[in-house]
Amino acid sequence: MSAPRQLPPRVGVWLIGARGSVATTVVAGCAALTAGLRPPTGLVTETPAFAGSGLPALSSLVFGGHDTLDCPLPKRAEQLAAGGVLPPGLPAAVEAELAAAEREIRPGGPLPGDTRDEEELIAAFATDLRDFVRRLGLDRAVVVNVASTEPASTESAPTEPAPTESAPTEPAPTGAALPASSLYAAAALRAGCPYVNFTPSTGLHHPGLAGLAASSGLPYGGRDGKTGQTLLRSVLGPMFAQRALAVRAWSGTNLLGGGDGAALADPAAAAAKNAGKERVLADTLGTVPEGQVHIDDVPALGDWKTAWDHVAFDGFLGTRMVLQTIWQGCDSALAAPLVLDLARLLSRAHERGLSGPRPELAFFFKDPVGDAPASLAEQYAELERFARRLSEEDGR
Repeated sequence: MSAPRQLPPRVGVWLIGARGSVATTVVAGCAALTAGLRPPTGLVTETPAFAGSGLPALSSLVFGGHDTLDCPLPKRAEQLAAGGVLPPGLPAAVEAELAAAEREIRPGGPLPGDTRDEEELIAAFATDLRDFVRRLGLDRAVVVNVASTEPASTESAPTEPAPTESAPTEPAPTGAALPASSLYAAAALRAGCPYVNFTPSTGLHHPGLAGLAASSGLPYGGRDGKTGQTLLRSVLGPMFAQRALAVRAWSGTNLLGGGDGAALADPAAAAAKNAGKERVLADTLGTVPEGQVHIDDVPALGDWKTAWDHVAFDGFLGTRMVLQTIWQGCDSALAAPLVLDLARLLSRAHERGLSGPRPELAFFFKDPVGDAPASLAEQYAELERFARRLSEEDGR
């Protein structure tokens, strides 16, 4: 009698904000790539540098998540196709995969009138995650926050939890009240899941979660995905510094619509977003130039955004010059492949027993965890070394 056929391991990707534009693009895009309907353009982990890293196959990814919205994924995908975010006909071609992910979405929170306290919410979210892994027979699941940006809070100032290799425990969060993003982050670690914060929201940066992050024995990454304006700044900043050109001022404007535009119309939420954009300049230039970033909500733009930068700098003998850039793109299409990259990399890191903050993933973030360089070229070199490390630890 022949031995039973071994099924390939399956990995869960649990999306916070699972019915949003980015999440819908992630699910539809992964299904399209798996079916060979589209090439893996924009997916870093599908390039040759990662071929031997042992990453989970795209076909092995299973999606679920939390959301407070009630628009089903197939309908949301149709809306995105109508807006030009997804290719025409793609929602119909991957309707089965969208429906399967929709069945795995659970109510998020806290919603208005929710009487559960923080501990009850964390426990409920963690139960949803454990149930997802158990019912579907998954090897593991990675939680990725792609929800709308929260307002910045002075009570949740960033902290950097220390890495550890200790066994998982479940200490209770301590300190100031936890925002929703931190409730989900705590639930991820409680459920034994690696965590990625793709937003500028607090997540694991809340000081009340430092103990849980340090004792979980899980890898995590973040925060705030670097998809457009800041991606360009992380390339141009080092250029000015390396060529000894003096940047006098660097100003920027963002025009965007959709859910992100509405969320960032809140000045507190915009402040959280802009902090990462300005930090990359300070880190790459070694000084903080004059100028600010302004974010304007333009609902008519939908999921599309325009970012404009104006750089005033001095050259040889004080000659004054200007560089202007315009970046126009679709935020969901820029973010979705990075979410898939991060889920695959964190899953593999978890499989190899790595834990704590993963600064090797700084390439993907405006405000990376751990001690990481700010230049995109240096960040990519670190990411390549990480890919080799993942391979080497598998004895290859």
